[in-house]
Amino acid sequence: MALRLWASSTSNALRISCASKTHVAPAFSLSRCFSTVLDGFKYASSHEWVKHEGSVATIGITDHAQDHLGEVVFVDLPEPGGSVGQGRSFGAVESVKATSDVNSPISGEIVEVNSKLTETPGLVNSSPYEDGWMIKIKPSSPSELESLMGSKEYTKFCEEEDAAH
Repeated sequence: MALRLWASSTSNALRISCASKTHVAPAFSLSRCFSTVLDGFKYASSHEWVKHEGSVATIGITDHAQDHLGEVVFVDLPEPGGSVGQGRSFGAVESVKATSDVNSPISGEIVEVNSKLTETPGLVNSSPYEDGWMIKIKPSSPSELESLMGSKEYTKFCEEEDAAH
């Protein structure tokens, strides 16, 4: 994963895009510009991910999203104890390119916020699925997970979205 993130950052800095046609099948699946999509997560069309484990769901932005944002310089997150609604904004990510709202893929009560992002917002870039998570919630409607995309659907969604731009 570190190699993919380095390759993605390097290709962005050099403004190199990935070839769309290849004659040799790679040993692993790559989406555009080495974005990583993990199995076992659910994905929203607004490029947030959710991993539901037990009574808690962890939420953050995808590798694809952070790649398109560029270097993240500030993350605005809510306080624990509040609630979030599916598709509603709960915070924002500011990068050198733009500021973007972060939406919750599912509804619930915020039980924890990643305070490390206050001091080190770049964790969203270097580790979007691990150290760069944003909030943890207690889902109020776990069935909302069924409306989200799995890894294969999200990969296809990103490829189609990128092809349209």
